[in-house]
Amino acid sequence: MRVIPVDTSSATLLVTKLPEVKVRDRQTGEVAVDPVTNDRLMILELVFIAAGGSDMIKVTVPEKGIGEGLVMGAPVFLSGLVARPWESEFGGRTRHGIAYRADAVMVGAPATAQG
Repeated sequence: MRVIPVDTSSATLLVTKLPEVKVRDRQTGEVAVDPVTNDRLMILELVFIAAGGSDMIKVTVPEKGIGEGLVMGAPVFLSGLVARPWESEFGGRTRHGIAYRADAVMVGAPATAQG
C-alpha cells in the first residue's frame, strides 16, 4: 500500500474532536493496536486549513504520541503525518478514501529553524 508523506508546514491544524480509543471491530469492541509496537491507537479529528481552504480529517496516533494539554480548538502540529489511500468492497459496494496516521500530536506550532 502506498504511503504519502504530508507536509503541514504551511497549514494550520485545530482540534475539533479530542482523542478517543480507536475501535478495530465495532461488533466485538476490539481496540485497534499498532501491528509493530502493539501500542493502543487513538483517533482525533482536526480541521486542516491551507491554501485558502479547509478540510476535516481524522488522524490515527499511537496513545503514547498524544501530547499534553489537547483541548477543543487548540492549534496543534503533527509529527510524521502520512496519508494512505484505501479501497474496500463490502456488500457489493466499493468504498474508498484516505487514512491519515501520525507518530505524534502536540499542542502549539512546530519550532522553526534558526538561520
